Parts: sequence; structure tokens; C-alpha cells
Amino acid sequence: MNIALIAHDSKKQEMIEFVKKHESFFKQHTLFATGTTGLKIMENTDLKVHRCLSGPYGGDQQIGGYVGEGKMDFVIFFRDPLTAQPHEPDINALMRVCDVHQVPLSSHQKTAELIIKTLESEGSIE
Repeated sequence: MNIALIAHDSKKQEMIEFVKKHESFFKQHTLFATGTTGLKIMENTDLKVHRCLSGPYGGDQQIGGYVGEGKMDFVIFFRDPLTAQPHEPDINALMRVCDVHQVPLSSHQKTAELIIKTLESEGSIE
């Protein structure tokens, strides 16, 4: 599976800890991330991550493009719902394209945990 990992600045450490906790799962898949999130994940794990641009510079749109092309299977996006983001339209577009193409999108840790547990037990999200 192709899995995208995105985290707002205030959620990056949470994403790192989450990925470290599930590193054996993520090793089995191809990972993509926005620029800084991907760099931080690679610095803190043994995982290889294909890095897109930073979110505010178009990374959210790049990942949305992969979703639209059918090249992304699961998006984990740890959002900060309490802080206004200058690229909010890009974030909304990414969420919308996931809905349109029925690509699972987790915006927080609890949902991501449930999806990963399902994938580990069933092997698929279809």
C-alpha cells in the first residue's frame, strides 16, 4: 500500500511517536509525506519516506494529486484543529479528494490506530 503521512507543526512529535510505535507496520508499505514531516520521520526511524513539498508550499496538493490518480491507499493527517493554517484551502481540498475517491483519511491518532489494526488483522481496506 501507498500511505501518506502529514502533520501540522504542533502535531509532528505526535506523528513521530505514532510512526515509531507502528514502525513494523509501516516498513511493509511505501510511505509518502510532506517535506518536513517526512524528514523528521526519517531522522527518527529506519523508514524510507518519499518526500513531497512542505504542506504550505504545495505538498498537500501533491498528495491530493496522488489520491486523485488512484496512487494513494491511506492518508494519515494529524491536523491541528485549533490553529488557523495559511494553506487551509489546500487542506480542505485534500480531505475532499479523499472523500471523492473513498481513500481512508485519518485526521487524528485514534482513527489511525483503528485503521492500522484493521489492516493488520484483515490485510486490506477494500
